[in-house]
Amino acid sequence: MPSDERNPAGPEDERASLNGTGSRDDEGPSLVRQIHDLASALRNTEVGELDLTEDGVRIYIKRQMEPTVIAPRAPHPAARHEEYQEAEPAPAPPDLGAAILAPLTGMFYTASSPSAPNFTSVGETVQTGQVVCIVEAMKVFNEIKSEISGVVTAIVAQNGQLVQKGEPLIRVKPL
Repeated sequence: MPSDERNPAGPEDERASLNGTGSRDDEGPSLVRQIHDLASALRNTEVGELDLTEDGVRIYIKRQMEPTVIAPRAPHPAARHEEYQEAEPAPAPPDLGAAILAPLTGMFYTASSPSAPNFTSVGETVQTGQVVCIVEAMKVFNEIKSEISGVVTAIVAQNGQLVQKGEPLIRVKPL
């Protein structure tokens, strides 16, 4: 092909050309390894789609999620209208405080490394601007800081869990 002719599908398709092993000739198995690692990270999560572009290479993973089936409940035989008694209202759930939300999708960590102490734990007091956790996205560790001062009432996300943008990570009851 002459040097001025291009792939009619565009430069994106040219750089996405794969050899017989499923990897690009110039990268070796690293692209396959990256796809495998991404698919492994999605296992046991509610994430259905992932669209990632890095260094001009786009990886799009879409899984078929199993639908949740809710079986209809049969009416209780003793629930007749004339025997209806007003039930006591359920107690209000305890106030767990304000949520610190994930600002981006990534892996949640409670410490900067496996051997380092946790940034915070339940019952500890945190100050505005204090780092309370990190979210790793594309090999960048993003420090998540508390937006309020208060006492940590719950660490909602599990260490090493994939979290979505907007999900609660930690709950803090304001002072």
